[in-house]
Parts: sequence; C-alpha cells; structure tokens
Amino acid sequence: MTAISHVALLARHLPGLSAFYQTALGLRPLAGDETRLGAGNKLLLELRPAPGAAPHDPRQAGLFHTAFLLPDRAALGRWLRHAPARGIRLSGAADHGVSEALYLDDPEGNGIEIYHDRDPALWPREGDRIAMTTERLDLAALAASADAPWHGAPPGTVIGHVHLQVGDLAAADAFFGGRLGMTRTFDAPGGAWYGWNGYHHHLAGNIWNSRGAGPRNPDMAGLAEVALADAARSGQSLTDPWGTRFRFA
Repeated sequence: MTAISHVALLARHLPGLSAFYQTALGLRPLAGDETRLGAGNKLLLELRPAPGAAPHDPRQAGLFHTAFLLPDRAALGRWLRHAPARGIRLSGAADHGVSEALYLDDPEGNGIEIYHDRDPALWPREGDRIAMTTERLDLAALAASADAPWHGAPPGTVIGHVHLQVGDLAAADAFFGGRLGMTRTFDAPGGAWYGWNGYHHHLAGNIWNSRGAGPRNPDMAGLAEVALADAARSGQSLTDPWGTRFRFA
C-alpha cells in the first residue's frame, strides 16, 4: 500500500527552520538529530543544510504545501488554540468536505497544511470521483473541539499529502497517473488531485502560480524530495518533469 513516508527540504538556515517546526508544529528531533523531525518514532520531515541555496521562488515548480495529517479533530482543535500563543499566523483555513484544514508558511516560504480527515463514509462523491469542496471553516467550533492543551504533534501524525506546483497539468497527469500509478480523484480549475487505495489525495498539482514553469532550479531552497512508502518498489526513484524526486523507501 503506497503512501507518503516523509518530505525532505533544503534549508537555507537549518537551525531556524528546525526550531520553527519544533515550536510551531510540535515535531520532535528523532534520536536527538535536529535535521530529522517527527512524531512518536516516525520521521516526517528531513531538513538538509543548504546555506548557499537561492531563496524560494513561488513562481517556480516545486512545493505548494506539505500537509500534516493529525489523528483526529480534537488534535487539530488543540493546535488551533496553541497557534496564537506562539504568534503563528494562519494564511488560510477551509472546510474541504473530506477534511478540515489550516494553512500557514514556514520562515523560508514553504507552504504547510495541518488537517484532520472526516470519516471516509462521509466524503462527498460524484460517481467515481471524490467531490472535495472549499467552504468557510468554523474556527470557533474547531477550537471548541480541543480536549486538552497542545503538547506537540501526537503519535499517529503522518504526512497525509503533498501538493505541488507544476508547469503543465497534462504532463503532470502523465507522471502521476502513469509513472506513479495513481488514480485521479478530483479536478478544479488549474489543478488536479491524485490518490492511492481510495484516499482523497496523496499528491496534487496546480498551475496557479507556476503555469508554463520549466525544470526547477536544483539549487533553490525548498523541496528536495518526497519519500514514498511502498515495499514493492523500495529502492526505486522517479523524477517528475520539473525535477521533483520521488524516492520509494
């Protein structure tokens, strides 16, 4: 069963970026390593030092956001109540029908989503597609669902999906659907969503800021690779048309 294992980022200022993910998201160093952060014993984020890297360019192909999936709504409510105390500013919030999601950016411009999934039996559907929506999120109700103070990303937190900026949707479809063997689950103007095993999406691509973008500058800060958990393909790697590497772990 294929899923996202973890994400690797090139960090211009590794200590500051590591501190942000620990303070803001509650990730913890694994075995005391500030470059390998996770929840419980699971690696979620690898930070690779790249002090000479070019700054993130939002017009290039690459990362739109890394989405951290919390185990339940109460955990997301706990994080929402924690955010103001840490001076964390949200860039957005949405009810997607399948999930409730909060959005922010890290100090180097990498997008972040923090979300929880609703019961798959409640996901809206249109035929064989999953009909995700973008509606106003009731932040007060979400905050009220918190059952305790936030004490960091709880065990069971995973990388639910990774949303990418691409230069062309047809080329993205050939890669996601053909090379990675994913099912196209949802479409919206300028974007397409893909999943394995009936999930609403593990990967998505959009051209909202990056229409016509060519291969990404490999020396730019931001996404280094997406590691995929799939024992049958372990050791293999693929690169999309814009230079994003997918490694099967």
